[in-house]
Amino acid sequence: MVTCYLRYVIDPVRLAEFEHYASLWIPLVARFGGTHHGYFMPSEGANNIALALFSFPSLADYEDYRTRSLADPACQAAFQYARDTACIVSYERSFFRPMFG
Repeated sequence: MVTCYLRYVIDPVRLAEFEHYASLWIPLVARFGGTHHGYFMPSEGANNIALALFSFPSLADYEDYRTRSLADPACQAAFQYARDTACIVSYERSFFRPMFG
């Protein structure tokens, strides 16, 4: 299993727009075979950092999702929404191997 960690720098004035963007992706990841662990929105502390975590059975499955998402109309609409609203300033992506007790 591989877990993708996304750290977003968001525009805090556009938090509602980012929350809408996030709500679009949760079912999309599931539709492509992943498990979304949710988005984590700013609360106390920094008002411009949000996180997301989602897992796929393997890195190959994640790469397949990325390839297929580029051709998927719903995914493209979500990407376009983020561009149109400028709710995301930047993001970084890292991959982890989860370890459970």
